[in-house]
Order: sequence, then C-alpha cells, then structure tokens
Amino acid sequence: MEPTSALNNLITKNTKIKGDISSESDIRIDGEVEGSILTTAKIVIGKSGKVTGKIQCENADFEGTFNGELKVNQVLSLKSSAVIEGDVVVGKLAVEPGASFNASCTMGGAAVKSLKDDQKGRSEKSA
Repeated sequence: MEPTSALNNLITKNTKIKGDISSESDIRIDGEVEGSILTTAKIVIGKSGKVTGKIQCENADFEGTFNGELKVNQVLSLKSSAVIEGDVVVGKLAVEPGASFNASCTMGGAAVKSLKDDQKGRSEKSA
C-alpha cells in the first residue's frame, strides 16, 4: 500500500470540472475547476490552471488564476504569473515579483489557529 503523500491527483489542461473535490493527496490543476477543493496536502495551480470557488489545504503553489476563498495552513507561494482575487487566510505568504494579489489577507498564527479550529469542528460534526 502506497503512502498517501506519494499519490497525486492531476487535472490536465483542457479539462473542466464543476463540483467539489476532497482528497488526502496532493492536487495539481492545469485545467479549470469551479467549486470547493479540500485537501490535507498540497495544491498546485499550474500556469494554465484556473480555480473559482473555495480551497482549503496545507500548502499551495500558484502559477495560474484563483478567484474565491483560500485557506492555507502553512505556506502559500505565488509565482510571477499568479493572479489571485478574493479572501485569503495563510500561515505564511511568499510572492514573486510580477504576481497579481488583489485579495484581503489574514496571515500568521491567529489565522492558522482559527483555520485549525474550523477543521476540528468539521471533523467532529462528521464523526
């Protein structure tokens, strides 16, 4: 049996998905997703990737476009081609020159604590 972290999900270019995605593995998006994405791992939005909706994850690397509500427990890394709009809650933020970041942003320990409390509440409700 493979460890969960060794498994990856890929949404390729020219693929469009409407709906919610839940995973315990890394997710790479080079296509388009409209909906909610929840993972306990990392999300990568490639240059051709576009996400509209909500994302909740551990870490994220963005080269493409995101519009919506984003919650990242650890580090959000924005490459120079990234375009981000919406509401963002992160532990740490790394932005390369050229990235477009038009969002309200809460960063640091308080943001991550409230995010972990939110996840804990969801786990208790589903149990």
